[in-house]
Amino acid sequence: MGRGKYYQPEIETMSRKALRELQNERLRWQIHRCLAKSEFYQEKFKKTGIKAAHIKTVDDLVHVPVVTKEELREEQVKHPPFGRYTVAPAKKWSELHPSTGTTGAPVNTIWSEQDVENITEVTARTMWSFGVRPGDVVQNGFSYGLWVAGMSTHYAAKRLGCFVIPIGASMTGRQIDYMINPGSTVLLCTPSFAIHIAENMRERGISPDQIKLRLGCFGGEGGAEIPATRKKIEEGLGIDAYDYYGLAEIGPTFASECTSKAGLHWAEDHFVIEVVNPDTMERCAEGETGVLVITHLTREATPMIRYWTNDYARYDSSRCACGRTHSRSIGGILGRADDMIIYRGAKFYPVQVEKVIRSYRELGDEFLIELTRDEQALTDVCTVVCECLSPNEDKLALERRLQKDLREELLVTPVIRIENFGTLERTTFKAKRIIDKRK
Repeated sequence: MGRGKYYQPEIETMSRKALRELQNERLRWQIHRCLAKSEFYQEKFKKTGIKAAHIKTVDDLVHVPVVTKEELREEQVKHPPFGRYTVAPAKKWSELHPSTGTTGAPVNTIWSEQDVENITEVTARTMWSFGVRPGDVVQNGFSYGLWVAGMSTHYAAKRLGCFVIPIGASMTGRQIDYMINPGSTVLLCTPSFAIHIAENMRERGISPDQIKLRLGCFGGEGGAEIPATRKKIEEGLGIDAYDYYGLAEIGPTFASECTSKAGLHWAEDHFVIEVVNPDTMERCAEGETGVLVITHLTREATPMIRYWTNDYARYDSSRCACGRTHSRSIGGILGRADDMIIYRGAKFYPVQVEKVIRSYRELGDEFLIELTRDEQALTDVCTVVCECLSPNEDKLALERRLQKDLREELLVTPVIRIENFGTLERTTFKAKRIIDKRK
């Protein structure tokens, strides 16, 4: 059990040198077993002529080809049901957790009993870092069932000695009821759902002063580290809001902000974190933006070697103000390659639109980005759709201001459509921001 400021002080504050030595040792173990037991990795390494003996340190990983989600999907189609990258024998398998499948067919991931233990410990460490303590009432609004985040945070909250309400990503009214009685103190869910809950609280005439909630951590989608979104959540629920990050293929909730709110902390004793330039495939310098590439150091059942996340972030190895020495990604996840919009030569992401929309007090929290085709002009049209809180608002003046601010942020001018409040669909899971009607 954690003591004082840190859950595992000897790990969280170890020197960078000692941490790198631990990573190198665990990496050699992982590479060795993957090449000994997985035909999938044997074939990948053979194509590039790399052998286990060539990978002695974390720096040697740059010579290893990345693994993509599409590659895993194809592997499972050709070798059903789990592909050939399952390294632990079936007798060690404990749980099955697929990806959500929001961008294609789900990819099955298997946890061994030791994997469950490691995932629980890392998640408990993240929860401790943003302030969860024994006796807290944790309202778990992450999805349960096959999806990973609900299970990992449930296991971790129990380990920390919390009282858990396993409500999942549903029943907005009941979410609010439980905040009142028995009085949840911690909320876990997506940023979109947190904002939706706050909106429903206002509609019911319930103020943040009437609930016991004191903090929340929000993942499953970007947004929690966008200042305007964080402010909406914190003011709407009367809490401190923190960012959470995870991937089904890597780990459900393995990176979070600490109470310093200075970026996502990576658990580098279990993962190698790289930020790679997608054009050159070389590692980015610290502080530069690139794609996250993650390697499992301790995963038994379905280890990933250089998994291409498609998420953009930065890498910073400096010691955090909290005293933790593991690297961080300041600003969190900056965008997702799958969500990148190219419009009139400019490239931007939904999180940039969110940053602007949620800075307006006159606008609701929901928004959409509609992509259509003008068949006469033979050009694409990008329309940002949002909601006005007051029916008496001067929508034309608001539209002009919003268009100007979006142009400054995106370096391109989208069409604006302002709807009446309540028009757009609310979400309890991952918000779908892009509607592509060109297909």
